[in-house]
Amino acid sequence: MGTKRIILITGGQRSGKSSYAQKLALSLTDNPVYLATSAVWDEEHRQRIERHKRDRGPEWTNIEEQKDLQNIDVTGRVVVIDCVTLWSTNFFSETDGDVDVSLAAVTERFEAFTQQNATFIFVTNELGLGGTSTNDLQRRFNDLLGWVNQHIAAASDEMVLMVSGIPVYIK
Repeated sequence: MGTKRIILITGGQRSGKSSYAQKLALSLTDNPVYLATSAVWDEEHRQRIERHKRDRGPEWTNIEEQKDLQNIDVTGRVVVIDCVTLWSTNFFSETDGDVDVSLAAVTERFEAFTQQNATFIFVTNELGLGGTSTNDLQRRFNDLLGWVNQHIAAASDEMVLMVSGIPVYIK
C-alpha cells in the first residue's frame, strides 16, 4: 500500500456502522487492525468487549488505545478505529468538559495518526440528528463531537452515512 486513504462511517446508534466498517476492512485485506478506543467502565462492558473480540476472529489484530492513536504504527495496514465518539469522550471527561481543549487534543492526534500510509476507517456517531439536550454537559459534548466529525469528514476521501443498516454514500 503506497498511499493513505481515510474513510468516515457515521450514523445513529445501532445503525450498522461497526458491522459495515468491519466488512469493508475485510474486503480490503485478509488481516485488518481493529483499534478500540473505549475505556472499560464496568464488568458488563468488559465482557461485551471480550465478546466482540471473539466475534471478530483470529484474522484481526486487536489494539486498545484510549487516547494516543498517533503512537500506533499501522503503516501499510487497513485499520478500523471504533469509535471517534468514545475517543472524544476520553478527552472530554479528562478536561472536565472543556470543548476547546478536547477538540485541540483530538484533532492534533488525528492529524499525527493519519500521516501514516494506511487505510483508516473511522467509525463515529452522528449526534447532530437528535434533539437538543437540556443538559449543558451533553450539549457541549455534542458540539465537540460535531466539530471532530466535521474535521475528519473534511480530511476523508470517502464518507458513508449508515441509516438502518443501509449505507448512503456521501462522498
